[in-house]
Amino acid sequence: MSRTLENDRLMRALRRETVDRTPVWIMRQAGRYLPEYRALRTRARDFLTLCKTPELACEATLQPIKRFPQLDAAIVFSDILTVPDAMGRGLYFAAGEGPRFERPVRTLRDVRTLHVPDPNDELGYVMSVIAAVRGELGDKLPLIGFAGSPWTVATYMVEGGPSKTHSHIRGMMYSDPDVLHELLEILAQASCIYLAAQIAAGADVVMVFDTWGGTLTPAAYKEFSLRYMEQIVAEIRDVPVVLFTKDGGAWLEAMADTGATALGLDWTTDIGDARRRVGDRVALQGNLDPCVLYAPPEQIRSAVANVLESFGPGNGHVFNLGHGIHPGIDPAHLEALLNAVHELSPAQH
Repeated sequence: MSRTLENDRLMRALRRETVDRTPVWIMRQAGRYLPEYRALRTRARDFLTLCKTPELACEATLQPIKRFPQLDAAIVFSDILTVPDAMGRGLYFAAGEGPRFERPVRTLRDVRTLHVPDPNDELGYVMSVIAAVRGELGDKLPLIGFAGSPWTVATYMVEGGPSKTHSHIRGMMYSDPDVLHELLEILAQASCIYLAAQIAAGADVVMVFDTWGGTLTPAAYKEFSLRYMEQIVAEIRDVPVVLFTKDGGAWLEAMADTGATALGLDWTTDIGDARRRVGDRVALQGNLDPCVLYAPPEQIRSAVANVLESFGPGNGHVFNLGHGIHPGIDPAHLEALLNAVHELSPAQH
């Protein structure tokens, strides 16, 4: 889907076209660091209710846009576990523990009970949020939709929740790889359909978050994570696709080979080195360490300058953090980051 946007810097940068300054948006820009989000969360009472109530999720999506007019994109307020939730695995959020599933997926029988959710029925609330945000934004800014990577979503489904060792899914990977591949194939199909529906509802860009791909060996990453993200990239033709593997700096060339429009980088990879490695095949997004935002504004400005200088002159850079903004960040410090990008990046173009 293509629309004429008043602010199209993000779209142009993703296509590595000329821009007047580096566009900027922030992962988890709608979240707990904002007092208005915390008030909204109190109104919703719990996270899933907030996600599944379109008028509340629309408000959450737009809160950072209203507070920070320097942002060049909105990202829909949702969660990477909406798909397995729609598969009936009993998603809930335990206080202080994060997401949990009442019914983990551990056997072939479990996998074969799964279905690909109808995005306009079981996930229709996400499409309603996107349509509502699109209606509020009009054509002012691009809207980013997203999904978790099949591997990352599978880790939560198999483990039953967060895990430091991922012992259940890594055990399955070595002892029952065919079962894991069957699960990943279902999740890849569901992700393609889900993202296509987001695009139809009004998303201008889609991003695939591979939070746990970086825990794998190089061979396992290519077989169990990258292979399925490549399937998604092959199916999404209408809008730019951004792939982000946390701790995935070792595999940038292989990620670029998928045909993705852009790669997200975390802070463990120098963005200048990444640019030299991938050339002009993809745009790059990132990659300031989120903890920099605990520093005073003058140090934030210096860190922003370092990222911009590392990328160097030219096009194809979307400024972002290397991962999501932390809940304890002072919003004024994010404003300092945004102002620094606006003031310093034109010199690179």
